[in-house]
Amino acid sequence: MQRVRDGDREAFGVLHERLARKIRHYVLGMVGNEARADEIVQDVFLNAYRASGRWEPSAKVSTWLFTIAHNLCLNESRRFEVRAKGLFESLDESVGEEEDRRRERPDPSAPEGEREASARELEARVRVLVASLPEAQRSALVLSRVELMRYQEIAEVLNCSEQAVKSLVFRATKTLKEGLREHVDG
Repeated sequence: MQRVRDGDREAFGVLHERLARKIRHYVLGMVGNEARADEIVQDVFLNAYRASGRWEPSAKVSTWLFTIAHNLCLNESRRFEVRAKGLFESLDESVGEEEDRRRERPDPSAPEGEREASARELEARVRVLVASLPEAQRSALVLSRVELMRYQEIAEVLNCSEQAVKSLVFRATKTLKEGLREHVDG
């Protein structure tokens, strides 16, 4: 990043190559739309390039970039709150009437197609539950469980304490467990 600050465009390319995939993965988990995630990732690196002069050498580059990504995701969710609400409702509808009956874990003795359908149903339910989490909980959960970031790094990205991150991850996990109870208890 120091080389980027000094105007080295090749260094910026290396930085992009090393971190874009991880940041895209996080952003996709936050916005749920591949095309929009790609646009936000571009914005992350554009903003980082423009702000490279303000980067502090004491800051971890990946944490700084994830902070930019997080802030852009927050802006996205605020800007398109109504659209997101419609998306969540449509995701809930896609689960349909099955929402009213108990779901079962994939039965190892069931025919292959039935197991696959049950697994897809479970995956869809997880996506709906994650998407419906409050923004801070979803961010903390995705950064912790998907991106495997340490709580200290997540606290820097979310601009909160490590204890707050632990609480956010705990509440998100509890919500997911409750929402998946019927799948697990079967």
